[in-house]
Amino acid sequence: MDRRALGKGLSALIPEKAWDKEKSADKIVAIKIEEIKPGKHQAREDFSPEALVELIASVKEKGVVQPVLVRSTTTGYELIAGERRLRAAQSLGLKEIPAIVREADDKSALEFSLIENLQRKDLNPLEEARGYQYLIDDFGFSQEEVANALGKNRVTIANILRLLKLPKKIQEYLKREKITMGHARALLAIENPEEQLRLCERIISQGLSVREIENFARSITTRVRKISKLQKKDLHLAAAEDQLQHILGTKVKIIQYNKRGTIQIEFYSLDDLNRILDILKSKK
Repeated sequence: MDRRALGKGLSALIPEKAWDKEKSADKIVAIKIEEIKPGKHQAREDFSPEALVELIASVKEKGVVQPVLVRSTTTGYELIAGERRLRAAQSLGLKEIPAIVREADDKSALEFSLIENLQRKDLNPLEEARGYQYLIDDFGFSQEEVANALGKNRVTIANILRLLKLPKKIQEYLKREKITMGHARALLAIENPEEQLRLCERIISQGLSVREIENFARSITTRVRKISKLQKKDLHLAAAEDQLQHILGTKVKIIQYNKRGTIQIEFYSLDDLNRILDILKSKK
């Protein structure tokens, strides 16, 4: 599958000569708004009411200055880019909107949508992550190929995609800007979802900084590692106890204090004690 860099704009999506020819051939036409259906691969999911109000005021005063981008369908047109402009025009009761009709398959439609929103910095981090995930799930891109296609570092793509692993409630807080991208990335350092959510609630209620969350995350990770290490030691001690009990034929308990410890061997009579002593002497 051919992959073309998207990071520098639409000119990077198509070979230069083909792009120049298509760009010069682009015609702005007036299309009836009722004939335009929402795109099925739109990258943007949330629209700021305040920003939309400002756009409506601008369109009311100056009209739709920048045309929307659509592609032809059997029933009319499907929107590729410009959903806010379309919504503003609908709110004002306009019958037509200026548009550029572009031939595009599903992959190209999603790429165009991502390009416009990323260049305008209109997508929130989760919308950006879902846009990348569409390219991976629907079009078979690898993370490396997404990075190359969009002119980004693969690590950046990987980090943004990891946001989709956060609990849904934390994703909602991020979408509503209750926490920042920095907070979300710090929370990802914690593996336990319940710990993530508990700490996220503290961010919101106490106004904790990203640095404070990073410190909390490190302390939690260190604690988990210590517990894991202790549990591993306990497994070794349990194995040693089982081995001694098998050899001595009685209950044995090993108690460890840091690097030192004691071994407790139970006996139930003098004869039993002598039997254990005989076994120990024979092993010696």
